[in-house]
Amino acid sequence: QVQLVESGGGLVQAGGSLRLSCVASGSISNFNSMGWFRQAPGKERELVALITRGGSTTYRESVKGRFTISRDNAKNTLYLQMNSLKPEDTAVYYCNAPRGLIPGRQSDYWGQGTQVTVSS
Repeated sequence: QVQLVESGGGLVQAGGSLRLSCVASGSISNFNSMGWFRQAPGKERELVALITRGGSTTYRESVKGRFTISRDNAKNTLYLQMNSLKPEDTAVYYCNAPRGLIPGRQSDYWGQGTQVTVSS
């Protein structure tokens, strides 16, 4: 069993930056990929960014050029650097470690979530 603990969320003005961290209780190098999801009120959870074991990254279109996902296997930590934040980025952000090949399933390992609020 792996536990994921996120931190780094908060309230920031539009245009500001935040860095989210996700610390795993076990080795993250065991996972084929890890990702960040977010869920805004009244909306479905959506994939924000994904990083593979080999370091390849994928971003949803709306965050490309603003967000950067990275991982430090030695620290068992996943990061999400968020720059040029917009009010529409407001959501609870979740760290995800998939049990299988496809991320985002209910059966995956999930963190408890961290709130990001961007004011206009």
